[in-house]
Amino acid sequence: MPKGARLRRSAVTDRASPLAHHFDDLDQQRDAAELGMWVFLATEVLFFGGLFLAYAVYRGQYGEAFAAASHHLDSWLGAANTLVLLTSSLTMALAVHAAQTGRRGLLVGLLLATLLLGAVFLGVKLYEYHHKYEEQLVPLFGLPFYYEGPARSEAMMFFTLYFIMTGVHALHMVIGIGVLGTLMVLAWRGGLLAERYAAVHLTGLYWHFVDIVWVFLFPLL
Repeated sequence: MPKGARLRRSAVTDRASPLAHHFDDLDQQRDAAELGMWVFLATEVLFFGGLFLAYAVYRGQYGEAFAAASHHLDSWLGAANTLVLLTSSLTMALAVHAAQTGRRGLLVGLLLATLLLGAVFLGVKLYEYHHKYEEQLVPLFGLPFYYEGPARSEAMMFFTLYFIMTGVHALHMVIGIGVLGTLMVLAWRGGLLAERYAAVHLTGLYWHFVDIVWVFLFPLL
């Protein structure tokens, strides 16, 4: 084979390879990527931990007022959303396995299922937000807040924390759905299979973390 042809073939092979040039092998590359994701999730734990701590402090100071205000939330919708997210964690885990074993059709279907379950969660949450808006229980953005009951200022603090905590969680869900949509396109084109499954695996870690946050958030509120 002529030297020029060998060079062109080598260049094509390098572009097709999932291994970046600064790693020795795929295992090292995956370990580095996974470490990066765990570091990112650790910062997320600190972020959500601050919100949980703030809620715990105010709940300790105004326990009765927070308990009374929490009765305005729909526990059945929250429980349904919890089931939706737990199911999405299952489909995400199965998607990672499908990517590892090279089953493209199954991978695309499971990513779509996870995306749709996430969308259902957000739809239910938006319905809850709209209901609270109609009840005038949204103490943000200058909206009117009318609370029938004692300790109005403490109830306002409860709903402020409720909307901030669930809103930040919903934002993480929106980001996750966007990533899932991108992965679906890549999987449909034949990528993300076998040795290229790392992106699906890392997205799975992120998705499971967001689900775990809700598992703690729901009973807390």
